[in-house]
Amino acid sequence: MLSSAQRLRCFIVDDSVDFLDAGRELLERGGITVVGVASTSDAALRGVAALGPDVTLVDIELGEENGIELAERLHRHGGIVPPPVILTSARAEQDVAEMVAASHAVGFLPKSALSSGAIRELLAAKDQRDPLSEPRER
Repeated sequence: MLSSAQRLRCFIVDDSVDFLDAGRELLERGGITVVGVASTSDAALRGVAALGPDVTLVDIELGEENGIELAERLHRHGGIVPPPVILTSARAEQDVAEMVAASHAVGFLPKSALSSGAIRELLAAKDQRDPLSEPRER
């Protein structure tokens, strides 16, 4: 993981331009550098490969596409130790809990609860587990 002196580097994937702008501003105010954004799976795969973020936020409902499938593609094609994915949605956590638990994502953040601190907490919890582990059991 990063030392406390290093800024966390994040890539955001969402089909809402408003959320991409707001998310970038919110995270950067909280000390996380947003290295890139994308609104499609293909653009996200290219951006994450090129920029090598420390974490990727992926909207579960990615327009016509499926954010869970993108999270799995990022896990499979993200190198020896793929960057962690945190899933987001405007939906309530209980509505997506089974999908999130069955994925390789390190966790879920409702868009209304998105913050730099919440991202750091999920990543800290991930560091306590095996980074190459299978999907979490609930």
